[in-house]
Amino acid sequence: MSAEENRAVIRRAYDELWNERDVSVVDELVAEDFLNHAAPPGRRRGRQGLKDVVRMFEDAFPDFRYEVEDVISEGEKVAVRDVFTGTHWGEFMGIPATGNRVAMEAIHIYRFGGGKLAEHWVARDDLGMMRQLGAVPALGRGKETDTA
Repeated sequence: MSAEENRAVIRRAYDELWNERDVSVVDELVAEDFLNHAAPPGRRRGRQGLKDVVRMFEDAFPDFRYEVEDVISEGEKVAVRDVFTGTHWGEFMGIPATGNRVAMEAIHIYRFGGGKLAEHWVARDDLGMMRQLGAVPALGRGKETDTA
């Protein structure tokens, strides 16, 4: 596939799969043996694992949205810089709902194989998100100490 065709698949994945929550497009856009190197612990592999991750985010952040900032494509790889936003209305990774609004930037790298998404890696600010959820205190906000 061309770089432009790969970008088009990525756009569809963000628009239809993530933002519209249409998990049926996974079967069309994603390789059966898809390997998500960033999947939460204990998740299934392959297409079903990706569908599970979408549902996990939808359950925890029903209003979530991904805004794609940049898409760069070369050869069989596509890099995406995005911003995830949502309101924490359901349990997420063991954290009860807080009602907190979160925003998290990330850079994803996807590898295509046979015209489909075959692998995924991500660098994201998980610690920042946990702070926004109140699961981890921000630095400098812990117990004050007296140094005098």
